Amino acid sequence: MTMNAPKRTIVSVDAMGGDLGPAAVVAGLALSADKNPNIGFILHGNKPELEKLIARTKGLSDVCDIRHADEVVTMDDKPSYVMRNGQNTSMWSTIDAVRNGEADVAVSCGNTGALMLLSMVRLRKLPGVNRPAIACLWPSRNPEGFNVMLDVGADIRADDTDLLQYALMGASYARNGLGLARPRVGLLNVGTEEHKGRPELKSAHELIGDAAENADIDYVGFVEGGDIPSDRVDVIVTDGFTGNVALKTAEGTASLVSGLLRDAFNATILSKISALLALTSLRRLSKRVDPRRNNGGVFLGLNGTVVKSHGSADATGMSAAIKLAFRLGESGFNQKLAARVASAVAPSQDASTKKPEGEQPE
Repeated sequence: MTMNAPKRTIVSVDAMGGDLGPAAVVAGLALSADKNPNIGFILHGNKPELEKLIARTKGLSDVCDIRHADEVVTMDDKPSYVMRNGQNTSMWSTIDAVRNGEADVAVSCGNTGALMLLSMVRLRKLPGVNRPAIACLWPSRNPEGFNVMLDVGADIRADDTDLLQYALMGASYARNGLGLARPRVGLLNVGTEEHKGRPELKSAHELIGDAAENADIDYVGFVEGGDIPSDRVDVIVTDGFTGNVALKTAEGTASLVSGLLRDAFNATILSKISALLALTSLRRLSKRVDPRRNNGGVFLGLNGTVVKSHGSADATGMSAAIKLAFRLGESGFNQKLAARVASAVAPSQDASTKKPEGEQPE
């Protein structure tokens, strides 16, 4: 008698939206398939081109279902135009595979605005969610190596109830993405004192504090910009305008520091020798802060999980985004997120009681 094969987690992938083209996407798929035997793909784009790329990697065709799409959403396309005219694009097809229940999660490195609007319209918001959010993993001093920050660009506005929902969704992501049983949540502000900040921040501060016990989170209160990469907090909550500015600033600063270090170590013969002596440590540092390995912003608050990869992602970056998508899809993250959001509306229904042995936390 043969044992049943493990269920595959299916990832729907937009192969056409990235700056480096479908070759980088397929190379990322190959890296992921090599590491995760229980993964499968629905790949959307130009079928003849994708078939040639997939044929270069032995066995990859066995886990890939190609869906032909005639058109591509470009980085210059307006989201409203895509909603009116994008039915034949690879991005639309990618989202619809999740909508139709054929895939567990979607990944795209295409136009962020179009992807967010398309995901919202095709998948719809979870009951009780006013504004979805984009969450990212931020390198930190925590043992897991990352903190979760949201929103980083889905919507520039957020009132007090939106920030409460972000806190609950971010905590659920931290449980499933980082394995934290009781995440520490902080609300980003210009200071840690309770009298500082805009009125909606002060109100959100009270709402999150009141909800913390039922939500299985530790609310640490207000945090500042310097706390984002610290070990004081696991989830940082803010509006999309502030979060996006912080994210882009951090990426630019990391690029600047990397360039300055490279220039410093190439300045003289002695500095080049020093670089050789420190090569192992420098490689370890480079790997730790490499944005390609932290690639993937997750759209939270929808009836389906969507991972947004950087548009310039290479094979390593795509593999990281797919790994994140696979982990969330395998854990049943979106169902748990829906239950957690619903618990904010009806605390009596919160599943904060002891879980059966072996069950994943929400």
